[in-house]
Amino acid sequence: QVQLVESGGGSVQAGDSLRLSCSASGRTFVRSWFRQAPGKDREFVAFIAWNGATTYYAESVEGRFTISEDNAKNTVYLQMNSLKPEDTAIYYCAGGTHYSLKESEYISWGQGTQVTVSA
Repeated sequence: QVQLVESGGGSVQAGDSLRLSCSASGRTFVRSWFRQAPGKDREFVAFIAWNGATTYYAESVEGRFTISEDNAKNTVYLQMNSLKPEDTAIYYCAGGTHYSLKESEYISWGQGTQVTVSA
């Protein structure tokens, strides 16, 4: 099973940017970002195919977040711009064998990285 490690979280002000990284011990067909805010269920944020050819975003982040990949480094990035307080959450990287918005269909998970956005 592929091991995933997230990094890049932190505390920022509204309107700031952050870039999250997800390093993997191997390749997965699809890599996704999910997030979980306090008291809420984990929700889908974005996914990218292993070759970068296909991406998809949740409506709440479309136009502000960009997912990208560096195959040589087995690393996926989530560039987050124009951050809002409602983006505050633990962000998780997940790896899977097919495109899905459902967390239950992913087989590899990282431990998460905290993102806090202050007003």
